[in-house]
Amino acid sequence: MTTRDHARRAAQRLGAGDRPDALDAGPGLPDRLVAARERKGVDLVRAERDTKIRVRYLSALERGDYRDLPGAVYTKGFLRNYAIYLALDPEDVLRQWRRERGDQVGPEPIIVPPRPLEEPSRPLRFSPSVVVAALLTAGVILFFVYLSSQLLRYSKPPELTVTAPATAVLQVGEDQTSYLLSGTATAGATITIKAAGQTQPIRVTVQASGEWSYQVDLRRGQNRFDIDAINTETGKSSESPRTVVITVPFLVFQAPTLVVTQPVDGTTYGNGAIAIEGTTTNAKSVTVRAVFLGSDLTGASAPTPAPTPAPPAGTPGPGASPGATPDPGTTVDVAEDGSFALPPLELTTGRWAITVTATSAEGKTASLTRQITIAYSGVNLVVSIQGGPAWIKVWIDGKLQGGGGGTVYQAGRTLTFSGVTSVEVRTGSSGSTRFTLNGVSLGALGKAGVAETWLFAPPAAPVKTQRQ
Repeated sequence: MTTRDHARRAAQRLGAGDRPDALDAGPGLPDRLVAARERKGVDLVRAERDTKIRVRYLSALERGDYRDLPGAVYTKGFLRNYAIYLALDPEDVLRQWRRERGDQVGPEPIIVPPRPLEEPSRPLRFSPSVVVAALLTAGVILFFVYLSSQLLRYSKPPELTVTAPATAVLQVGEDQTSYLLSGTATAGATITIKAAGQTQPIRVTVQASGEWSYQVDLRRGQNRFDIDAINTETGKSSESPRTVVITVPFLVFQAPTLVVTQPVDGTTYGNGAIAIEGTTTNAKSVTVRAVFLGSDLTGASAPTPAPTPAPPAGTPGPGASPGATPDPGTTVDVAEDGSFALPPLELTTGRWAITVTATSAEGKTASLTRQITIAYSGVNLVVSIQGGPAWIKVWIDGKLQGGGGGTVYQAGRTLTFSGVTSVEVRTGSSGSTRFTLNGVSLGALGKAGVAETWLFAPPAAPVKTQRQ
């Protein structure tokens, strides 16, 4: 006999109206549950997954076979959860369940419906595509970070600070011969220190701490040092290079010192433009004198000048004897760094004695003499434009030089041409063009405003030609 039959007999025994919860006409609880589930449109398998109540228990509830359920307490819990799931009133469902059971069920503690089971968290899994995308993203980020740092580093010039000496101009004791320059700069940069008389600057690498130092030599007088910082990778220099001037006082009684770097003693030169250069200390000015010693050169002969050659002012001409009147000389002031340089001396073929004399403010002097030989080979022609502009066209060894139309040169220009056998010059103003051939000044060979062509092929004298 089913529970439904028991419920029907219990209702007959009690009679209608004997109990407040008398059985009402209508479908039984199993039918209500089945109808509600069908209205919801789910099957028992789906209901099991949603309510977490096993199919066998749901099926027993819908059949009204409560013997397959684990007990009254569990049955009430299942009915409450299932009623809520099917959108039925759980209390009404429980009252109908009690009526249809046909027995008296005492009040029981309210059963809290079991919470639906939570789906366990899934472990984090990385597919190959996700890994590749993450690596690419990280690579792009790292590349832009590196590129930004490099651009910032390359665009910024190195910093430079000189801490010793603390001032740009410093005077030390008269007996001091060296000084320790020091400061700070960008780590890894190269510090360059340029001193007077040095062809190559001193180079110092900045330490990782940013400090640098170098012991420089000092001489009497002003010692100028130009200091700069250079980034070795980019070649950029500091925006604010420094200049330091350290002065070592001269002794009043000290005579000048003198070093002549040009000309070199005993050298034979192939042209007469002799540079005079050197350095001195404790000197205010330098005077240069050239004395002609003779033209007795082995295998060399003096050039034949024009009919009226004019040697440089104050310079003895070829054929002068060693006892001739000495050249009054040329005097120039000494630069702040102690160096001096005079305009080149235009000397003729032969042997010469060049004396360089340094003079201090107190009148003390120091002198050096250099003996040289001038032995011209080929043609060396110096063309000077004086008194006005002149149009010049030149042929060297018969070949036209530069453009075929010639060039106009303004007054004050000096041109030098060298050939093996000849140099030919056409000038638009013969009086404004002065020539010096192998060290011999020939002056102007014509009149101003007159166009002429002159051929220079020593040892022959200059000849006027008709070349246009």
